[in-house]
Amino acid sequence: QVQLVESGGGLEQAGGSLRLSCVASGRTFSTYDMGWFRQAPGKERETVAAINWSGDYTYYADSVTGRFTISRDNAKLTLYLQMNNLKPEDTAVYYCAARPSVAARPRTREYEYMYWGQGTQVTVSS
Repeated sequence: QVQLVESGGGLEQAGGSLRLSCVASGRTFSTYDMGWFRQAPGKERETVAAINWSGDYTYYADSVTGRFTISRDNAKLTLYLQMNNLKPEDTAVYYCAARPSVAARPRTREYEYMYWGQGTQVTVSS
């Protein structure tokens, strides 16, 4: 069992930056794929980015490629999402999620993740 707690959300102007963090419990963090997902009002939850257990492989949704960076610090049991050049359409509740790694590349679909944080709100004003 893994417990995840996100932080770092808030209100930011378009063009600004935020860094989200997700702290995990348990010693198995370094064996898990980790992902960031988001859900905007009235929309389905979507994948933002994912990273494999070692950090060697990452995945980004087209909408955030070049603006967001996912990273992890296994020693600190922490996942990060650096968000630059924020846009109003990035407004959503952001969730981190975890699943045991089964391949070199991380899984990228929401239904493949079994442990979820409670979410942190990101609001970008125009």
